[in-house]
Amino acid sequence: MLFKSSRIVLGIYLLIRYACAFIHPIEVNGKQFVDSVTGEPFFIKGIDYQPGGSSSVNDNQDPLSDPGKCARDIILFQELGINTIRIYSINPDLDHNVCMTMLAAAGIYLILDVNSPLENQHLNRYEPWTTYNELYLRHVFKVIEQFSNYNNTLGFFAGNEVVNDSRSAKYSPPYLKALVSDMKKYIHENAPRAIPVGYSAVDDLHFRVSLSKYLECHDPSNPYNEVDFYGVNSYQWCGKQTFVSSGYDKLVNAYRDYSKPVFFSEYGCNEVLPRQFEEVQALYSSDMYTVFSGGLVYEFNQEANNYGLIDTDADGNAILLPDFRTLQSVFKKVRFPSTLEVRQAILKDNVVAMAPAVKSKCESSYQNLDISHPVAANLATNMIKSSVKVRESKYVDLTLEQLKTPYKIFESNGKEVLRNARVDIVSNFDGEDLKNIRRLHKHRYRSEASSYSKFSTLVLITIGIIELAFQLSVI
Repeated sequence: MLFKSSRIVLGIYLLIRYACAFIHPIEVNGKQFVDSVTGEPFFIKGIDYQPGGSSSVNDNQDPLSDPGKCARDIILFQELGINTIRIYSINPDLDHNVCMTMLAAAGIYLILDVNSPLENQHLNRYEPWTTYNELYLRHVFKVIEQFSNYNNTLGFFAGNEVVNDSRSAKYSPPYLKALVSDMKKYIHENAPRAIPVGYSAVDDLHFRVSLSKYLECHDPSNPYNEVDFYGVNSYQWCGKQTFVSSGYDKLVNAYRDYSKPVFFSEYGCNEVLPRQFEEVQALYSSDMYTVFSGGLVYEFNQEANNYGLIDTDADGNAILLPDFRTLQSVFKKVRFPSTLEVRQAILKDNVVAMAPAVKSKCESSYQNLDISHPVAANLATNMIKSSVKVRESKYVDLTLEQLKTPYKIFESNGKEVLRNARVDIVSNFDGEDLKNIRRLHKHRYRSEASSYSKFSTLVLITIGIIELAFQLSVI
């Protein structure tokens, strides 16, 4: 009798454990990102991350191919208290399993750009018809194919500032729309779940509203060609500012009626040094959180443009720059609003509340954009149908040694810190159960429903039963 009671208690414990320990995919629900299991709003508190710059991606390396450097940086991500990173370029032919498992175990999500500066891996913004071809789409689909198997892949960017002047605005917009459609079709047919696809835009008043509206608009003949979220690269809060003097109030107003989640895909002006990151408090305040879902500070690694939080020496050791400690201190003060607070705030703003229900139909023209150029059709059809082949992607077992870094970490004054530190595990994994959980996700996300529902509870219970059955089989 005691043994049976122990089993019941163990089962309840395991159900609760999975609710908090297994990293849940993030999905889109109206204007917000939400935890796909709990339904709670998810706010991005993150960093743009591209060590060595985009040019450092090649046949042998990228930001997620070296477990030792990943451990070094993830330890520092956790020091900062972030939950998301953005990576601009990746090589889908390399092995990313250890680094992605480490990120997931640390509770950190990834938003990934599908382009790279390498040949046949990006759109030429001025002559997109020369680069929008099967070789390019194969690269895009390989990135999606490899990273769609990780629960902590939050989303994909179809482009970053592709439209950034009058010339690119004349040629690129229809190709961005077509690319979003191709990516979402591929995900629908081949990925285990509906991973959101978005765009990262330059915050230029010439295109701020028109491009966002064009990429948002709904075409009844093609339900795939609208973005799921929209990123804004904004550097307008410089030095001592307020919500109003910075122009953040105008930014919020520009996107109040936007039907998708919006966030800062880059922010952190460095025209006034040292940076104080005072905009962080505004970003997660009631002034903004009904419209903006957080943001990503630019950037983690020091480059020539002087935005870095850390630098590295010739041996790969990390040197924390003053901005690192400043941002860490500011991030510690951030408190995410509760589900109830968000709901109550949305209900007070009729424009925000109604935005997700309004399907904006595509118009024949948009200010300062030329959307008339035809895009070659059906280039992606065969690849979507048959899928592309990549190296197997999966979560893997981690050793304690892998959670440590072989590199040292120093303060800017030369003092070594975080000796013997290792990645702090906040999400647990079991290989066999992951296979079953992925099947559950695949079944769930094949449906067109993207909002949180009672089925989430069923999924959670089933996950717990799987784990319970596994545990009891070895008792």
